Amino acid sequence: MPITNDHELRAALDALTPDQQRITGARFAQSVIRLSQDERVRRAVDTAIDAGASAAELEDAYRAAKAYATKTYTDCGKDTDWLAQADHFVAAAAAAALTPDALLPERVNRAWKAAMQARMAENCELMEQEDAGPESEAQRQHRIAEEMSPR
Repeated sequence: MPITNDHELRAALDALTPDQQRITGARFAQSVIRLSQDERVRRAVDTAIDAGASAAELEDAYRAAKAYATKTYTDCGKDTDWLAQADHFVAAAAAAALTPDALLPERVNRAWKAAMQARMAENCELMEQEDAGPESEAQRQHRIAEEMSPR
């Protein structure tokens, strides 16, 4: 069943298991990874997508993405370097996808949070380039969620 709006997207994401949420959230981050300037964030996203990643690998990946998101947060909003801000949001999307259960607030869906961070990254890119591609980040997310949803 196609996902055509964010209400349907959120419902589809809520139906996923925690591991599926992690992988889906990481795929959302992966769709904007071109905006990342940090190799650790790229590796964190690859680890998050890996269904066979160990708990230790996932924790290390979370810490790397979270550390970079925290480091780049201080620059976010300080100036109008939109691509630097996009870089921050990519790391935040990766960290959201990888958030351990123990650190996840009740009723927070890691894939939804990653989706919103990825959209922020794309919005920053649009401010810099002023040229939207044929498919918006929201449309890509709808398609990714359709692929991940249990049939």
